[in-house]
Amino acid sequence: MNNQTKNQAEISHTALLHEANEFVKKGDYENFLAYCTEDTRWIFIGERILSGREEVKNYMKEFYREPPVFSVDTTVESGDFLAVTGEITLKDKNGTGHHYDYCDVWRFENGKIAALKAYVIEKKS
Repeated sequence: MNNQTKNQAEISHTALLHEANEFVKKGDYENFLAYCTEDTRWIFIGERILSGREEVKNYMKEFYREPPVFSVDTTVESGDFLAVTGEITLKDKNGTGHHYDYCDVWRFENGKIAALKAYVIEKKS
């Protein structure tokens, strides 16, 4: 095991996701995607399934016109899984912010994001 692999194995999934999300906050989706496996699979319950980094990249370009604003309320890590709850605000093409509650269940493989199952519910005002 080389040092880079060893360091990735030693970092918690929570810390790894936090590190990756710092790139999302800056709108640097390419560097975020480096934290994902090539065949990462993202399931947005009731909405869509994204297979592979390229589909995730296209999704981010379309829906993250501006970097999303999000907060984390709860994080629970167990084995290769990490569950995160919080709130996220996304702007639509007209610049209107839409607010959501979310629960993301992430799966990690060899220190990278292999899958996401996201439950996202729009907040009604």
